[in-house]
Amino acid sequence: MSILLKNGNVFTPNGFKKTNILISNSKVSLISTLDDTSFDNSIDCNGLYIVPGFADVHVHFREPGFFYKESIATGSLAAARGGYTQVCTMPNVNPAPADLKSLDVQLEIIKNDSVVHITPYATITSRGDGRSTLSKMADMADYVVGYSDDGKGVQTGELMEEAMIMAKSLDKIIVAHCEDESLLDGGYIHKGIYAENHNHKGISSESEWVQVARDVELAKKTGCKYHVCHISTKETVDIIRRAKAENVDVTCETAPHYLILCDEDLKEEGRFKMNPPLRSKEDRAALIKGIQDGTIDMIATDHAPHSQDEKSRGLQKSPFGIVGLETAFSLLYTHLVKKDIISLEKLIELMCINPRKRFPLTGSLYIENDTPADITVLDLSKKYKIDSKNFLSKGKATPFDGEYVIGDILYTFVDGNMVYDYKNLPNYQK
Repeated sequence: MSILLKNGNVFTPNGFKKTNILISNSKVSLISTLDDTSFDNSIDCNGLYIVPGFADVHVHFREPGFFYKESIATGSLAAARGGYTQVCTMPNVNPAPADLKSLDVQLEIIKNDSVVHITPYATITSRGDGRSTLSKMADMADYVVGYSDDGKGVQTGELMEEAMIMAKSLDKIIVAHCEDESLLDGGYIHKGIYAENHNHKGISSESEWVQVARDVELAKKTGCKYHVCHISTKETVDIIRRAKAENVDVTCETAPHYLILCDEDLKEEGRFKMNPPLRSKEDRAALIKGIQDGTIDMIATDHAPHSQDEKSRGLQKSPFGIVGLETAFSLLYTHLVKKDIISLEKLIELMCINPRKRFPLTGSLYIENDTPADITVLDLSKKYKIDSKNFLSKGKATPFDGEYVIGDILYTFVDGNMVYDYKNLPNYQK
């Protein structure tokens, strides 16, 4: 089966180029002329943009163990709808992938049910709790993208150093959720203006950045590849900027909601609760500066679905986590590119190129002859209203419900197969 994408603006090593793409045998070919070219189907992409499929190094698909929140099948469909062709699943599932036997449970489901490429993380610790002994890291090394206890910070420097030494020996990366539990004090939103004005318990910025500072020193000491999850504070940005200047092997991500919202935007609803929490205006400004100057390497969604019942319990009692795969590009294009904060090319770097440079992922950095046919087709003029009822994810909690955005995904191809087609799904409310 071959498909021709005609007259699209294609993202090549030399920037966007108006040309045709032939998808055949899981590869792409750039074709300047259609003479003597045969194909089974064609799509007119005039005015559309064709880019490498997005890559998200931080998602929660909840399976095995929490099928009611999300599954590999529904999570991967949500990813495809969002233009993602590669995602990395966090290990807070049941059984947690702490040894090869438990990891195999997840790998089998991925093999059978996913429509996109999924590479899972294994846990750092044997219980994924940031406190127990190390997991069977060596046994799982060939099957995972790296090691993380996301949802929990590794609570002692001694344990983190031990993990980094092991990861270094395996040439793998440590991906850290940085949170010092001794500094949480029962908080559940940012310790800032909204918490003070509405009598909520706050989470200090220090609970994040003190562990980042500790881990940066350990990465410098051990030589381990180190990546910081979902950074949210101005202090964290400064620490990572200085570490990079000292040539520490560190990268980091932030998420769309930290770049768009702050704690002053909070409402008394569970769809505004995530961990780390929405921080201050000053933190948001520092994060934006961080993506502009390259301190922040990539944007990940931290897609973290829960049931509607769980997220209906308000700020205090709802679990942490929102969904983001199906809206990330549109939100970032609307709030960052359309407002001239970053260019479209910079957004592609953050969502496509840098994740693949840092992690061992499928797909390519640019669309060239004979590169994998993992590609996404964008309509940058389409305006629509985000409606969580239409999400393919089981999770519906998003702080952006009801917001109008510009830019949408029309088609997603994985291994040359169309895994998302906007015409065959319910339309967003106009």
